[in-house]
Amino acid sequence: MTASVTSAGAQDDAVPDLFRSETDALEHARSILALTEADAPVYQQALGDLTVHFERLMRETRRLIRRSDRAEREMNTLNAQLQTLARQLEYRATHDALTDVLNRGAIIDLTVQALQKTGAVMVVLDIDHFKQINDEFGHPAGDAVIQGIVGCLRRAVGNAGFIGRVGGEEFTVLIPAGTLEEGLSLAETLRDSIASHVFGQPVNRRITASFGVSASPMGTGFDSAYGLADAALYQAKRAGRNRVEAARTGAEA
Repeated sequence: MTASVTSAGAQDDAVPDLFRSETDALEHARSILALTEADAPVYQQALGDLTVHFERLMRETRRLIRRSDRAEREMNTLNAQLQTLARQLEYRATHDALTDVLNRGAIIDLTVQALQKTGAVMVVLDIDHFKQINDEFGHPAGDAVIQGIVGCLRRAVGNAGFIGRVGGEEFTVLIPAGTLEEGLSLAETLRDSIASHVFGQPVNRRITASFGVSASPMGTGFDSAYGLADAALYQAKRAGRNRVEAARTGAEA
């Protein structure tokens, strides 16, 4: 125990006293004040020394306050930058880089939550003959078409649901707590919006998409809900494309 205390004391002694001269001046003034008899010049000298050291303390205090304020501002700026970076990283982790709609993982997570809480409508769509567009005009033109499709989706969906890109040319629109009628109506609006849109150069023509719609009650698994909508989508493809098909229930299938 003694050795420990001694070691701690030695560490304290090793720390430089930044105000040693002020401490000495204060102790000297106290010793002068304790004198029963002293000439006025002695008191004046002690007071003068105290004044000099007090002024130095004030200067150092102001300097430290300025440094502290600057450090606090820099820390606040750094915290703000870190928060902005965190938001950007979170956004990039949940959004498709090309279109800025939700990416596959994010739309799946939202759909799973909706199915657990309220049930959900899924509208699955696929751009018709998209491979031909890439083959004929190149991938940059294909990307432009995808962005144009998303523009049509955004205008039609608005705040009614969530848009996600689940594959190269495949998208999902999620309507939490929606009905099959709502899903079919929205899908028809989306189909018409895309079919009437003229895409710019070098494509310079209209492009269509096919749709499958499922409405699943609360507690339905994602694979089941998506599988129904996906099967309806391929039924729309087989029936001639540029159309909307509703998912068939087990009895209908």
